Amino acid sequence: MKPRVAAIIARLKEAYPNADCTLRYQKDYQLLFATRLAAQCTDARVNQITPGLFAKYPSLQSIAEADRDDFEQIIKSSGFYRAKAKDIIACARRLLDEYGGAVPHTMEELLSLPGVGRKTANLILGDLYGLPAVVVDTHCIRLSNLLGLADSRDPVRIERQLQELIPPDEQTMLCHRFVEHGRAVCIARRPQCHRCVLADLCPSRGAAAK
Repeated sequence: MKPRVAAIIARLKEAYPNADCTLRYQKDYQLLFATRLAAQCTDARVNQITPGLFAKYPSLQSIAEADRDDFEQIIKSSGFYRAKAKDIIACARRLLDEYGGAVPHTMEELLSLPGVGRKTANLILGDLYGLPAVVVDTHCIRLSNLLGLADSRDPVRIERQLQELIPPDEQTMLCHRFVEHGRAVCIARRPQCHRCVLADLCPSRGAAAK
């Protein structure tokens, strides 16, 4: 398995050398909140929402003190906006009250924040703090199973399986490259196996297109 995993990593690295988190942010807490907005919503849509949101509420303090109704209206197009507004405002207050306004850097602390699950926590750990982290989103679930790197639909189990297979310093970027590859080539409803750089390494080649 290890040589094949190394080859998968190398080929995706060559194909997507500039892969990165597609959510746009300038401050650490902005990535945290953008990720919450991205639940059941596309990153592209979130990137349309956040410039206006963070212009209206330019500081963590202003978000913590935000008018809920106004906040909801700004983020409404992200879906589930009431729950998201409640979580983000409550999270801003927790960051100020318990962490001095900084985003914490441990899984346990991140999971204690309102609206933060393992996927969000891993994104923060990997992208903000450069720590080993496996972000199990829909692309990661699908591609890791197709490639035979995982054998589950359960995000936590997939996270554990990939942690065992993927070198720590490659984990975050591989997940970003899964996203890029899933959008560009291994598309859920119409995978382009004929032009996939991983075709000869993929046990699901062809089957995914049926």
